Amino acid sequence: MDGASHARHVQGIRANLQQFVWQAVQVFFVGLVIGMERTVLPVVAGRDFGVPRSSFLYLLAFVISFGLVKGALNFVAGRLSERIGRKTVLVLGWVAAIPIPLLIYFAQSWWWIVAANGFLGINQGFAWSMTVTSKVDITRPEQRGLATGINEFAGYAAVGLAGLATAYLAQIYGPRLALLGFATVVIVFALLTALLFVRETLPWAHAERHRHASGTHTGLRPRFAEGLPEHPTSMQVFGYVSFRHATFSALCQAGVANKVADTLLWVLFPLYLHAQGLSLVQVGWVTGVYGLSWGVSQLWTGPLSDRVGRRTPVVAGLWLLAAGVAAVVLVKGFVAWTITAMVMGVGMALLYPNLIASVADIAYPTWRSSALGTYRYWRDTGYAIGALVLGLIAQARGEVVPAFWFTAAWLAASGAWVLLRAQETHPGHPSTSKRS
Repeated sequence: MDGASHARHVQGIRANLQQFVWQAVQVFFVGLVIGMERTVLPVVAGRDFGVPRSSFLYLLAFVISFGLVKGALNFVAGRLSERIGRKTVLVLGWVAAIPIPLLIYFAQSWWWIVAANGFLGINQGFAWSMTVTSKVDITRPEQRGLATGINEFAGYAAVGLAGLATAYLAQIYGPRLALLGFATVVIVFALLTALLFVRETLPWAHAERHRHASGTHTGLRPRFAEGLPEHPTSMQVFGYVSFRHATFSALCQAGVANKVADTLLWVLFPLYLHAQGLSLVQVGWVTGVYGLSWGVSQLWTGPLSDRVGRRTPVVAGLWLLAAGVAAVVLVKGFVAWTITAMVMGVGMALLYPNLIASVADIAYPTWRSSALGTYRYWRDTGYAIGALVLGLIAQARGEVVPAFWFTAAWLAASGAWVLLRAQETHPGHPSTSKRS
């Protein structure tokens, strides 16, 4: 890549606004696909797919398949995109989504839904990963809280909207037809816009590496984590980010904790609300508020971390989420549960984009996508871990309430881990002068 090419690939949201917007559109579509399941499937699992009311582990099998596949594919996507490019991996993610609505529509048993969620894991692992990586590629270090905040806002606002929309559509057309029509329209539009309007952003990462290597980088200088070669192997990155570097490993475990909580809120929260007497549409409103408050709040929680640092919002988010989860079983009524959903959404918003930004802050450009893939591997494997652990707890006790208390305790401990073991990563923060 020559000097002129490096000059063309300037980082910054304003300089790359058109691509930034198209990447946000892509993650909005990704959020719609996963969000369509959030309200309808857990509630109708028994009526439409024969899942026994007390068989929590069987019900959660579709989350286990999703988490295992998405976690692994996050890491694969990160490594693959450093070889074949971000756009190609994004498009492959949308191709993998095509069977999802068909499997749900023609499902003969709950195992068809488990299989559909395997494809959903591929779609999420490839497509959502690439929207994050691409935004980080084209933005400056001091903008990455804002960039990841906007990215996750678009995705999780879509999760909330899709959960509410499909609840209404399912009442009118039935769950199978509603999900078939909704998902098909979303996937077609997503694939077409990815092919026609999304640009490859790998050259921006190469240009950033060149500026750092040549000493021509201007602006805030990141404090990259040391201990890896410029072009490490997959196993070197995975072991370093997962276990060897104290800050990276603290961020990874926090990712697991937040997805354990999201598993609870994806499957057991709607079941709990429905068992307490709320209608399907009321459940859709409560879970929709959770997704929307998570999504919308990231418009300020991401930029907040660009100003005050990453670690404080992450710790506050884990502890606020823990408080909201515990409050669910302490309050009663539609309004009260809606407030707890909002509290949990804000907690998620404080931690979610800023964990991603923290990893991106200290990962070197040549292996940043692999570092993000490793973090996202652990984070989304948290779906499978959460589904297995929470399913066993609910199964053993014959009710879901103990799973809420267990999740709240896990989140509180996770926040303490980040506080004690992770160092501040923001390049402009005074405390980043010393790294783990």
